Amino acid sequence: MYMRVRVTPGAKKEKFLKITQGEYEISVREKAERNMANRRVCYLISQEFKVLRGAVRIVNGHRSGVKLIRIEKI
Repeated sequence: MYMRVRVTPGAKKEKFLKITQGEYEISVREKAERNMANRRVCYLISQEFKVLRGAVRIVNGHRSGVKLIRIEKI
């Protein structure tokens, strides 16, 4: 399953909003340095969809605010 995610790093509160089918908006408290925000986004997605952390991969947009993420059902 693929999904498009708009990420806001360094937010005061974490949030996970579904915009449309396959589009989400996620705010994380971690800063966008040393891959901390990306790791937190993958963790939140794995918790939301109840899959292992290793099943969530960023396909495109590692250094961008809009990311394409793939979730493998294991």
